[in-house]
Amino acid sequence: MSSKPSLARGTRDFGPEKMVKRNYIFDTIKAVFQRFGFQPLETPSMENLSVLMGKYGDEGDQLLFKILNSGNFSEKISQTDLDEGYKKLTTKISEKGLRYDLTVPFARYVVMNRNELPLPFKRYQIQPVWRADRPQKGRYREFYQCDADVVGTDSLICEAEIVMMIQEVMQSLNINFNLKINNRKILSGLSEAIGAAGQEAALAVAIDKLDKIGQEKVMEELAERGFSEEALANLTPVFSITGSNQEKFTRLEELLQTSEVGKKGIEELREMWNYMTAFGVTDENIELDITLARGLSYYTGAIFEVKALDVQIGSITGGGRYDNLTGTFGVPGLSGVGISFGVDRIYDVLEELNLFPNNQAVTTKLLFCHFGKEEQNYTLPLLRAARERGINAEVFPDNSKIKKQLDYADRKKIPFVVIIGSDELQSGLLTLKDMTSGEQFKLSIDDIFAKINE
Repeated sequence: MSSKPSLARGTRDFGPEKMVKRNYIFDTIKAVFQRFGFQPLETPSMENLSVLMGKYGDEGDQLLFKILNSGNFSEKISQTDLDEGYKKLTTKISEKGLRYDLTVPFARYVVMNRNELPLPFKRYQIQPVWRADRPQKGRYREFYQCDADVVGTDSLICEAEIVMMIQEVMQSLNINFNLKINNRKILSGLSEAIGAAGQEAALAVAIDKLDKIGQEKVMEELAERGFSEEALANLTPVFSITGSNQEKFTRLEELLQTSEVGKKGIEELREMWNYMTAFGVTDENIELDITLARGLSYYTGAIFEVKALDVQIGSITGGGRYDNLTGTFGVPGLSGVGISFGVDRIYDVLEELNLFPNNQAVTTKLLFCHFGKEEQNYTLPLLRAARERGINAEVFPDNSKIKKQLDYADRKKIPFVVIIGSDELQSGLLTLKDMTSGEQFKLSIDDIFAKINE
């Protein structure tokens, strides 16, 4: 007995109507990437686990989708392997995994091809990634990322340009947004300033959950991670720092005056802000947020996160500077910075706020309908002419009743239909029907093309 088909949890199908909207997002983001000089790149869906493991922190490693080795992989498993737990067992039964993001595969590509690449190397990549997360609104197990990274330079001009790209993408999509910026060196400085030097990784992981679980739960988690009561008391005032971005800079300088790494983070952010000002970028929609952490462990400098306003959903864009990522593959010294746009969440934002352009459902603009075989043959050179004029057009392939052909146009949201019968064959004037208004016109084919392209 055949089973009823179903989708794996956290995955989705995308029919034509949704794909048109998704392509609108892809094309908008891609155009911005190309305008800033980024080149396209694709990497395999699967990577060796040796490439992926250890790059995302312990929580990220647990969310990697592992691929079972082919063949009888179980024959090499001993009771000792089972007793030693999950990590030991994984190495015995799985050598590959689905990519968790696009940044680590990009770093692997750079290391493998560094002698052929122009440095700095600017690439964009639009591909799916996979995470074994709990599915919920705005969170999927398979989703697309649109990444742009530049590697081979530590110039903070790159950070300023990332801010500009974010603004251009959000403005092109008509999304009202808030861009938060911080620097991981500031978080390291905070660890030192509150008396918890060396615990910046734990601080970043906990504080990254602030929006989700609130300050009280963050403090509880830090206490569980070994932060002293004194350190937590010293951290508390950080959550209440407010004012303009420049006022926050001043307050930060007071807090971190004893931390060299913290002062370096402030210096980098100030330099980035100066470049932004030189580019004509204002502080509108941009917020210096010293509680922004970005949980991924490879960030070492500036970090970015974008949230859409007017809708309840997680971040739709994030990224930052990573100085040591290629070093894990044996090539230290290649600094990089990048940004990732979450297409699936952006789609949900545009859908919920009704921000997709009205004509995005239109793939075919003109349908040729006919009363029989002779009329159908008459349409074929006209169909070719329409396409040569840049009009998306098709002919109804079957000899069906006109009502069925018009129903087809209506279901596909085709805005214009040309109807050809015996009268049209004799006169050369064709019937054009506007499917939106219902109006009909008798026109030559050239006049039809002109009207459609108005």
